[in-house]
This record gives sequence, structure tokens and C-alpha cells, in this order.
Amino acid sequence: MDDTVLPSKLLTTLSHAVGMVNSHDFIQVYSHYDADGISAASIIARTLVRAGKEFRVTLFTSLDDANMEIIRNSGAECIIISDLGASYIEQLDALECDVIVLDHHTVEKQAKRICYANPHLYGIDGMTSGCGATMAFLFSIAMSKKNWDLVQIAFAGIAGDKQHINGMKGLNIYLYEEALERGHISLMEGSMIPSGQLTSKLYLSTSPYIAGVSGSAEGVAKLLDSAGVGREKYCKDLTKDERRKLSSLITLKLIEQEVPLQTMYELSRARYHLKDWNMDAETLASLFDGCGRQGLGGVGVSAGMGDAKSLSEAEGLENVSKTQIIEGVLSLQKNGLNIMNNIQWFDSSTSGFTGMLCGIAMQFISDPSKPTIGINRSEDPAKISSRATFDLLEKGVDLSAAMKEACASVGGAGGGHKIASGGSCPADRCEEFLLNLDSIIEKQLGH
Repeated sequence: MDDTVLPSKLLTTLSHAVGMVNSHDFIQVYSHYDADGISAASIIARTLVRAGKEFRVTLFTSLDDANMEIIRNSGAECIIISDLGASYIEQLDALECDVIVLDHHTVEKQAKRICYANPHLYGIDGMTSGCGATMAFLFSIAMSKKNWDLVQIAFAGIAGDKQHINGMKGLNIYLYEEALERGHISLMEGSMIPSGQLTSKLYLSTSPYIAGVSGSAEGVAKLLDSAGVGREKYCKDLTKDERRKLSSLITLKLIEQEVPLQTMYELSRARYHLKDWNMDAETLASLFDGCGRQGLGGVGVSAGMGDAKSLSEAEGLENVSKTQIIEGVLSLQKNGLNIMNNIQWFDSSTSGFTGMLCGIAMQFISDPSKPTIGINRSEDPAKISSRATFDLLEKGVDLSAAMKEACASVGGAGGGHKIASGGSCPADRCEEFLLNLDSIIEKQLGH
């Protein structure tokens, strides 16, 4: 590993982690259920298989007190936690077994005993410059240089957490340059046109979400006819003229939708083709996401480990997940958001998919001048997601700090990244939470 690019303290920590793993026969792995968490878990699982270790993977929707109790009672002598852990370092430090945390969320505490690797600990932004899969991959190549092929799975994690949108930064630059040179990935031209069969993919499209087209068979047909594109065509089969016409029509619709210019610029980002997977990183991330959101993250991990049957099953789960998400977006657009002085929010108790809907609303539906909050009260405690924009961050918004404070003020817990954060609170105190969060955001904006 190149110690001229990677911080020496990180290399020392990863070396320590390798020593821990090598001293045990069985490893318990805990990870997040989203694309980044499943990517990280897949990398770790394949690394452990190659090292001849036995292991078990458990995915969590979040690391909360209940799941912390599961970790305490696991009986494992060596535990790896990926894409989770930053908010529970003190509790993990108190465990007697060997613990490795490979996370990228905002650092709250320094570890005293456990092995803790997080970009923030080395002055690198974990929101934009190194995700859970990045950290899992760096651990993997610290175990063995023969694991460089697994960098392709890391790119699914990077794409899943949208760390590639404004170009590679920090630790991800190292992965990108090496993967490119080793032939594991190749750059693809950016486009707003979704990859795959156009009628299906445009109908299910949420990035971009095209009002009047996404979720509308009639709208999709009309768009394709206007562009002179056959309805059965695949994106890869478009002529240059067809691609130009269709892209222009999508752009015009987004302008009519008043989608911010920054968002449209981000939508045209470069894609990263994964050699061994014959798909781009965003497509693989979407497959993993679909598995996690259908409660079958294990299928995603199996697919990430190279199981062809699981990969095929993941495609079906992704289609179900995307259909449910588009239904949720259509409902959200129809009903609108609840507007407060400094935030806007919606209730996702019926639809679910709170985080996904929150991100789509922030980019394509809601007022870009206010953070968007989604609350799912279908269980107690209520689950909360929040999203901002880079413009809001420049104005002082920090959702990680805001969510932590607002959730704690009503007996809950929260945290994450400045631009995207989550939390939970008692279901009967959500109104109080929203008022407190609105006040906190007001202070951050200096109003």
C-alpha cells in the first residue's frame, strides 16, 4: 500500500486490524443494510474466504441500543463493524473481545482500546472522500495485495453513497487511480439517460426523477416518441442523434421542473464500468440497495461475493424496490411537503423508504433552500432521515450536528453526515423534534 498517498496512521491501524483477524479462526461481521454497507460486507466476506477464515455477516438498518445489545451477546472473540460504529465507540471500547470498526461517519469519540479506522481521524472528509466500502477495501488489500480485484465492489459503495458525484476525492482517489491502472475499471461518458431497457428504466427513474415521465407509462411513451426512439430500445443501442435528442428533452423537462443547475450537472457525471461485473458501479449499487430495502441484504452480500443466482435474484428485488419507491415519490409529489420556517418534512409511515424519498424530494421536488426531513412513525421509535444540498452546507447547515441535538432533545439519538443524516425518537414526540430541529437549523443559517 502506498504510504505516500495514504496517511501513515491509517496504515498502522489497518496493519493492527490484519493482526487481529489473523489471530482468530472465526470473525463476526456487522454492517449497514444499504449499498455502501453491503459493498463493505461483501469485500470483507470475500477477503475472509480467501484468508481461510470462518465468518458470519449480520446487517443492521442502524446501530442503536437494541443492536448494540446483539453485538454484546454475540459471543464472538473477533468482530468487524463496517459502515457503522462511529456513534457507539465508547460502548464498543467496553467490550472484551477484539473489535475492528471501519466507518466513515462523523467522529464523536476517539477509541481507547479497539481498532478504529475512519477517514475523519486522518483529516479526510468521510462524507465525500472515503465511504464504508473504501475502508473495507483498504483493510482487504492490507490483508493481501491479491485482493485488488475487489476494488470493483468498493466502487459500488462509493456510488451508493454518491461520493463520486463531484469527482473522486481523498482516499477514493487512490482507489480510482490504482483501479484504472490495473484495468479493473474504465470511465464511461456521463448521461441523464438511464442504462438498460428505456421504457422500463425511464418509468422507474428517480435519478433523475422526471415529473410526468417517471411513474407514467403514457409519459414515457410520449418522451420516447418525441425523441424518435423506439420504445423497445436499450440505452446502449441509441445512435448519437437519438442520444442527443433524448438527453435534450430530459434536460428541458428538468428545467421546467425547476431542478437546480447543480443537480443537473451532477446527473451528467462520469460513470465507472466494472470489468468483472459487466455493469457500471451505480447499477451494482442499485442492485445492492434493492436487496437491503427489501429486507434481503444477505442476497446482496451473496451477489457481492460472486454468486450468480443471488445476482439474478437481486435484479428482481431491485425492480420491486424501485416500483415501490416510484409509487412513494408520486404520492409525495401529489400530497406535497409540510413547510416550516427553516425545514420541510413529510410523513413516510405508509410508504417507507424514508431515506430514499428524502433524497429524491431534496433534489427534484422540494424547496432547495430548506433541508428535507422524512419521518416514519410506523414503529416506535420513529425513524427519521434528513437531506441537504451542498449549497445549504456552504450556508452553514450541518445535519449531523443538528440531528444529533434535535433527536437527543426528545430522548432519541441521531447523527451521520453534514449533508445526509438519520436518527430516531419516540413516535409521540415527533412534533417536538421538528420544532427543535427547525430552531437549530435557523441558528446554523444565522437567521
